[in-house]
Amino acid sequence: MPQPKLFSVIDKAIYNYKMIESGDKILVGASGGKDSTALVEYLANRARRRGCDFTFTAIHIENDFEACGMSPRLRGQLSEWGVDAVNLFVNVEGRLKEGRKMSCYWCSTQRRTELIRYALEHGYNKLALGHHLDDILETFLMNMLEKGELSTMPPRLAYEKYPLTIIRPLCYADVEMIKAHAGNAGYISTTCTCSYQDNSARRAAREKLNALTGGERHAKEKMLCALKNINALYLP
Repeated sequence: MPQPKLFSVIDKAIYNYKMIESGDKILVGASGGKDSTALVEYLANRARRRGCDFTFTAIHIENDFEACGMSPRLRGQLSEWGVDAVNLFVNVEGRLKEGRKMSCYWCSTQRRTELIRYALEHGYNKLALGHHLDDILETFLMNMLEKGELSTMPPRLAYEKYPLTIIRPLCYADVEMIKAHAGNAGYISTTCTCSYQDNSARRAAREKLNALTGGERHAKEKMLCALKNINALYLP
């Protein structure tokens, strides 16, 4: 039986960027959303292939103000896939300095900090995140239009300060492909609905991306390719 199209796309990304290597110990951020759930499912599938020599653990970060994340049903799904899962509580709101406003950026920063800390303390050398093609291109547009710089979330990033590498195996998969896979697979995902959400900048970037590409995956792939194919001679 052929594997799902999404898995073939992830295979290509992992091969091109050498994301998974022999002996890797991978920590996977599992928010409970469709993206990270699809990533966990893929890794569970890949780990059963002959000759694969890596281990991984899914970690879900819970916070102090909202139950954003895995439902009991989704936790059961991970168990069916044979995936070890860890729950980690982070006092996100409690860390906020006086006079500062709670935001998605603050929350995500604290979560990422704890993911890195946990990975380092428990001997993981890779941290896998569920950012997909749309996320990467939206971040590119946001950085270009708001910061005036050409940068985004790279598919593979080795930290200079830590013995840890970030990998984004969904970098070739757009959001529509992931939605279709989640629907076909029939698993349940959850989305953060906390009262602090303010994603106006990302929503605007998403609209710009759709305007540029017409929502076509091929056009999005060309944009990603352009980020690797820079002709400095024709830049200021």
